[in-house]
Amino acid sequence: MGVLVKALLLILSILSFGFAKQHVFLVDKYNKEIDLEAKIISKIATSSLGKKVKLYIPEITKEEQKIYSKHFKITQNCESANFVFDKNGIAEENCKGKDKLFFTNNYKRLISNKKYYGAFFWNKSRPNIVFIKQRLHTNKVNLSSEYSQFIEDNVE
Repeated sequence: MGVLVKALLLILSILSFGFAKQHVFLVDKYNKEIDLEAKIISKIATSSLGKKVKLYIPEITKEEQKIYSKHFKITQNCESANFVFDKNGIAEENCKGKDKLFFTNNYKRLISNKKYYGAFFWNKSRPNIVFIKQRLHTNKVNLSSEYSQFIEDNVE
């Protein structure tokens, strides 16, 4: 009888582990890279605007929205935003307005498009921040001295 109970418990244990993967969705997946990105963008946006940030990210994923909403008020459209983090290069098509700051996650896009005043991107698994000096002036952005090492001159 004891062997039969042990065998039954073993079988039930194996079955429960087999079905455990189906319930993993109940546990929140934590994405360190997106969380770090959100914290950095939050600090940059707050410093750049000097007021409460209303963030718009075109085609934001549900996971990004969940993480970014811890640091920002997320807007569903560009018109109600004052800071646009354009991760896919599509904000320039449908987002107009002089009262917005445009930031990208692509260095080449930053250099080639004067709409963006700065970029945050990953290079060799390291975060990089770049601001264009002339565009900071054009957008009337006064960053604190802690960002001076990230400002590039003579890019345009």
